[in-house]
Amino acid sequence: MSKQRADVRKYSAYYDSENKTLSYAQKKFAEIFGDLFVGWRDNFCPLIVDSISERLRIQGFRMGPEEPADKDANLIWQRNRLNAESNAGHIDALMGGAAYLTVWGDEDDKAMVVPESAEDVTVQYEPGSRRKRAAAMKQYTDDWGDEHVTLWLPDGVHTSDRVNDGGNGRRWTDPVTEKNPLKVVPVVPLLNRTRLKLTPFSELASIIPVQDAINKVAADALVASEFAAFPQRILSGVEPLPDDPTSGEVEAARQEAIRAYIDRILTLDNPDAKWGQFEAADLNNYVVLIDMLVQHMASQSRVPFHYFLLNGGQAPSGESITAAEAGLVAKARERMLHFGESWEEAMRLAFLVEGDMSKAEAYDAEVIWDDPEYRSKAQLADSLLKMKELNVPDKQLQEEYGYTPTQIERFDQMREEEMKRQKELDDKYGPKDVDPLTGKPIAGPAGSKPPARGEAKPKTAQDKVASVERQKAA
Repeated sequence: MSKQRADVRKYSAYYDSENKTLSYAQKKFAEIFGDLFVGWRDNFCPLIVDSISERLRIQGFRMGPEEPADKDANLIWQRNRLNAESNAGHIDALMGGAAYLTVWGDEDDKAMVVPESAEDVTVQYEPGSRRKRAAAMKQYTDDWGDEHVTLWLPDGVHTSDRVNDGGNGRRWTDPVTEKNPLKVVPVVPLLNRTRLKLTPFSELASIIPVQDAINKVAADALVASEFAAFPQRILSGVEPLPDDPTSGEVEAARQEAIRAYIDRILTLDNPDAKWGQFEAADLNNYVVLIDMLVQHMASQSRVPFHYFLLNGGQAPSGESITAAEAGLVAKARERMLHFGESWEEAMRLAFLVEGDMSKAEAYDAEVIWDDPEYRSKAQLADSLLKMKELNVPDKQLQEEYGYTPTQIERFDQMREEEMKRQKELDDKYGPKDVDPLTGKPIAGPAGSKPPARGEAKPKTAQDKVASVERQKAA
């Protein structure tokens, strides 16, 4: 638990840009700059995590392969505010390698699903198993400084607190035990890219060394900009300071030298005095090195180059942006695979809490994810029209477009209301005399059909007589 907590705090510091101050090449540079750049960091770690988490959006649950989006699952989801809390869990899992989902019942036996930080929660699996959990523990300190611990076992839940023991310091109270009605450990790990050894894998593990190198080069560039970014003038043969100069004379000479470095024209009375200068340092070398390190970071994280504003910061378009983001999209889909298994198990436990045994054993349940690929509305609609020609159901197309199960259900209700209104108008005005868009009667004799475009109007008796008269006149 202590090692896991230390690792998570380390990754959290980098994600929150609180990792450390700049490292200077020499101690005297730190003495000169002091606290000038304490809060300055060129940190890309949040970008690595957020570029994935923003593509992981859960739309609902399907508690069986042939079932629509489950309304009860959506109610549990909304009641626990998991639209926002799930995103926080994904960020923590991507950042620290793991997060946890605790499932329990409230006083009304309604399911509570709460994402937890890996700083506070850990699980223990049974020997030889990567699935069956033997125990789980949560240990945390509240806002008043009191420590609390909860131990979940299949047959019971044990809680204890660390309190002040008079003048003898702090001690743990005797555990309070209650039965576990679920008969399983109600804590589900949300692991980032699970491996066979179940070792949490942080997205920042391979990024942090490169990030440290970028900060080091940036610190060197700041030092160079202070000491060598303008020409350095050299004077020789000028009058030296007197022997044993006072502090005032030394400071005056120092100020004169600094002003001479920057903005003064020198005139020398001594004919033997000489002058020269070193050219200003080229800081572009540091820029090239930082760009190279950022490219390495982009390759390791599979985050597109344009996210880092490389190549002038110009974002690709059309097919180019699809190809550029293919690696990131594939990475997001892989995270959906692992996170989805955890969310499905958590939802089954939630139904177990509420006593719905059929859905508690729905092992063919699946998470409905939003599409992680960003496409224009026109491009997406065009692809869905082509899918329609393959007889793909409308609800599936609506889901592919990005509508939530709640919106899709509302579409059915709206469509039914429109049909009822159309039926009322048909009964009142007749089916051919009503504009279906405005609901108003169409002008003209009742039952008449307006001619189609390009179709001649039928001739009346008057038209026929006029035609005969024109022929006689001709």
